[in-house]
Amino acid sequence: MENMKRIFARKLLNIKAIKLQVNEPFTWASGWKSPFYCDNRKALSHYDIRTFVKLELSHAVLSEFPQATAVAGVATGAIAQGALVADELAMPYAYVRPKPKDHGMKNLIEGELPKGARVVVVEDLISTGGSSLKAVAALREAGYEVVGMVASYTYGFAVAEKAFKEAGVRLVTLTDYEQVVAEAVKTGYISADDVRQLDTWRSDPANWMGGMAE
Repeated sequence: MENMKRIFARKLLNIKAIKLQVNEPFTWASGWKSPFYCDNRKALSHYDIRTFVKLELSHAVLSEFPQATAVAGVATGAIAQGALVADELAMPYAYVRPKPKDHGMKNLIEGELPKGARVVVVEDLISTGGSSLKAVAALREAGYEVVGMVASYTYGFAVAEKAFKEAGVRLVTLTDYEQVVAEAVKTGYISADDVRQLDTWRSDPANWMGGMAE
């Protein structure tokens, strides 16, 4: 039986939420040059895939983090995904900004969670893990217990795995780099030569083709 990670990888490729361009790399916000671009927000535009994401992330919470009593999304990419999961699980919901709002109440955490809530964090994708773990730190500083994180996709960078381990945060994802690349090869979207270049990039993304991190 085909596993869920491969199924979701195919769904993302089918709607062009994932693009692989070895010869025309993208430039990330960090400044890194990348042959790989993932935009999970496209899934929100398709009812069937949006529902798949909602149900699979909710299942991941129930099976991997049954102690969770609240959900928090990471702005901006996972605000909607987090809300969908919280609704499915009938749990309180809030989302975490990358920095406090510069007016009004100057909130960093938007919404209200019960005091002492055991929070599962929802992300759309994990690259270096920096923004995701900033959200975790904000929730912990506000007095909540973060029980773990679920996300749609991870690149599986070593720097992210190290950061999550050091922060004591367990991460569960619906799909990942390996599954997407395997599915892309199977469908003829990329070649074996492309895979070698992708693997070279993934081993040192900050320096691939001269890309520089911030």
